[in-house]
Amino acid sequence: MGLHAFVYRTSGGRIGHRMPGMGPSMLLIDHVGAKSATQRTSPLLYIPDGDDVVVVASKGGFPKHPAWYHNLIANPDTTVQIGRERRPVHARVATPEERQRLWPIVVKAYPNYADYQARSGGREIPLVILEPRR
Repeated sequence: MGLHAFVYRTSGGRIGHRMPGMGPSMLLIDHVGAKSATQRTSPLLYIPDGDDVVVVASKGGFPKHPAWYHNLIANPDTTVQIGRERRPVHARVATPEERQRLWPIVVKAYPNYADYQARSGGREIPLVILEPRR
């Protein structure tokens, strides 16, 4: 993933935004370590939802949330790069009502999310909404 983020960022988003054979596109999200305060960047699949962008804290179905999720909870104001565009965003976890609406959309975009949820050991996979910061 580090190589992907490097190529994405250095190409100005021309390489790495779309992955061959995958429906959803990739973004780069910057996040600050909740404990370490270290600046990090992670490439993630995203699903547009109006002005917002939705990312899925699946960690491939592991029983624990990914580190980037904990970092965003601790430091929700951040920046994403979507293709060539960089934008400031505020991260928040989808409400139960939003999740009910969005979960079928993210599974349709990337069906493996349903498998990840099934093998997550009972952990509800969070949907993180990245709202534009104004």
